Amino acid sequence: MNLQRPAPGAEGPYAAAYLPRFEMRLAPPGPPTGASVAKLGGEPVWRGEPSWPVVPRTGVPLDFIGQFPVPGEPDEEPRTAYLFLSYDDYETGGIDADDGEAVLLVQPGGRIPDFAVIGPPGTTGRSLWAFDGEEEKVPVEFRIDFRPVADELEAELEADGVLSVRTYIGGRPSYPDWSGYEAPWRFFFRLAQEEGDPYFLNFADGGGYAYLSPDRLEGRFKWEAA
Repeated sequence: MNLQRPAPGAEGPYAAAYLPRFEMRLAPPGPPTGASVAKLGGEPVWRGEPSWPVVPRTGVPLDFIGQFPVPGEPDEEPRTAYLFLSYDDYETGGIDADDGEAVLLVQPGGRIPDFAVIGPPGTTGRSLWAFDGEEEKVPVEFRIDFRPVADELEAELEADGVLSVRTYIGGRPSYPDWSGYEAPWRFFFRLAQEEGDPYFLNFADGGGYAYLSPDRLEGRFKWEAA
């Protein structure tokens, strides 16, 4: 998907920095389609040199959560953002966007955040997973299909400050009671996890928010509880 375009005048985390907004819908992964595929779980399809982040204090590889198309102009080289989060005792990394336990990498040509620690060549870790019927962790993988958000739902956000769509890319973010990551970082996408979803992410019934730098070469991610 490269249908999104940077929106002029966006300056920070409250702005509609990339338009239009799309809801993310999950589908079976299907056959491999290269680095342009948007997905949750599975293995990252790198556009550049493999760069798997690890927890800075322990060296444990982060979990690969998914990959997402970076908005751009039609004549720009396509880029992909790769999200990695730590997991420890039911807690998902991302409470602090700058401690190296939530890393959003952009390829090709992106910058690795200065707080991120990349493992040595050949480092890999787990992918996104779910609990099975016996409470064992099993890896999962889904293709992301994008569906334009209806105008009436956008109107809800303008009226109430809340968007009923939980997982989306682009548009203006809906925050429960939080100010987002500081300007000039620009809102990119929101992930959520609720009971019954086919994957596990512990955002304490809240949501995880991704941001891009104004030049779209570096990412941040953090979550907030409901």
